[in-house]
Amino acid sequence: MEKRFEICSTDELPPGERTIVELNGHSIGVFNVNGEYHALKNDCPHQRAPLCMGKVTGTTSATDPEKVEWEDDGQILRCPWHGWEFDIATGESVFNPHKVRARSFDTAVESTSDDTSEESATDGGCDCGAVEGDQPPVDTYEVDVEDQQVVVYL
Repeated sequence: MEKRFEICSTDELPPGERTIVELNGHSIGVFNVNGEYHALKNDCPHQRAPLCMGKVTGTTSATDPEKVEWEDDGQILRCPWHGWEFDIATGESVFNPHKVRARSFDTAVESTSDDTSEESATDGGCDCGAVEGDQPPVDTYEVDVEDQQVVVYL
């Protein structure tokens, strides 16, 4: 069974940023990549370096010797010791994604409270004789979600 850990508010971890936390005896890096949250074990599979302390960058690819392209900007984590590169979203290594990967964990953004404000679309009354095209004979309310929390599941 997975354990749920609240990490921080989404406001505290803007796009391009990371935080490193200790969860259940494991060092975990939590990253915001363009509004999506990802968690990796802070442990490079090569020689146990603190992977999540590495540079967040992109990588290059070449379709032929004369055409090199920069891609995945802000989505690649480079190990601080030996430069091995990993996809932050999947943990897969850039050089050998089928065999080498960093451990990744499920993340979610969850609401911790709702602010419901009553704003009736029908002035609070029941218009039981409403016909198609008129406002519906039900009360509706605006709902705002506040206090979004980044959550990691181990």
